[in-house]
Amino acid sequence: MKKLLLIDGNAILHRAYHALPALTNKDGMVVNAVYGFFSMLLNVLIDQKPDYLVVCFDRPKPTIRQTMFAGYHAHRTELPEDFVPQIAIVHDLLAKLKVSVFELDGFEADDLIGTISVEAVKGINGLKDTEVVILTGDRDLLQLVNKQVKVLMPLIGITKTAMFDEAKVEEKYGVHPRQFIDYKALIGDQSDGYPGVTGIGPKTASSLLQKYDTFENLYAKVGELPEKVGLKLATDAEQAALAKKLATIIIDVPIQFDLAQCSCEDFDGKALRDAFVEQGFKSLTARWEKFLELEELKPPVEKEQLELL
Repeated sequence: MKKLLLIDGNAILHRAYHALPALTNKDGMVVNAVYGFFSMLLNVLIDQKPDYLVVCFDRPKPTIRQTMFAGYHAHRTELPEDFVPQIAIVHDLLAKLKVSVFELDGFEADDLIGTISVEAVKGINGLKDTEVVILTGDRDLLQLVNKQVKVLMPLIGITKTAMFDEAKVEEKYGVHPRQFIDYKALIGDQSDGYPGVTGIGPKTASSLLQKYDTFENLYAKVGELPEKVGLKLATDAEQAALAKKLATIIIDVPIQFDLAQCSCEDFDGKALRDAFVEQGFKSLTARWEKFLELEELKPPVEKEQLELL
């Protein structure tokens, strides 16, 4: 079975930016997010050995969810000044490597990833019998997990990760991946800025869904619940319904996707190597050169990250 690696570009960029010190290139520009992004990319290429690679990004324009709920992402601070220019550098380096990049106004990277992963499960656009691995730090994407789709999440810094299959999601959150949207509807999402049901936490949400299976069935049986819990659900019913809509990843984004154009065999490894040299990425250049020689590499330990350049 072929393997498609989908990367949540913004999530991994932010992870890299906050995990590494403010490293600078030879021109004095801060490039810690760039370095960390490509270090993580190299690690996952070595570990997962994908046949195909796609990177998806958010766009700066308002999304569908922001039109649905004014508070969506409203609490987030503006991007740091030294982070914004790094987004363009990552795009440029991915273009040099000849990696397929998808982004579309009005949609989040989650939606693009969701659309492509669902196409993989349905076996369309050349994706028949394709395993999908999603690299992201965003829990929302766990709703996409199934027998064919897994989520690889960074745990500490940029080197330690955990693979979430169906069993891992259930072990961690007490719900099946298909219930994750309902789970988010009940607990809300503080990072995205929307509430669920006031007073319903993760443990209560998972226990309710274990018994009633779906959000809709839970509300249909609200009269059977203990009075306090039932009152909480009834009071915030409209709020919870909106939370479910916000949590639901869109899986029919109008993009033209062709698996044949995403092959790792089409990488221009030399062009990326030259770009690393231009940036002054000595350690990463050496690791990339070894990767191109098909030598097995171990990810650098976290303490070595202070000596990246």
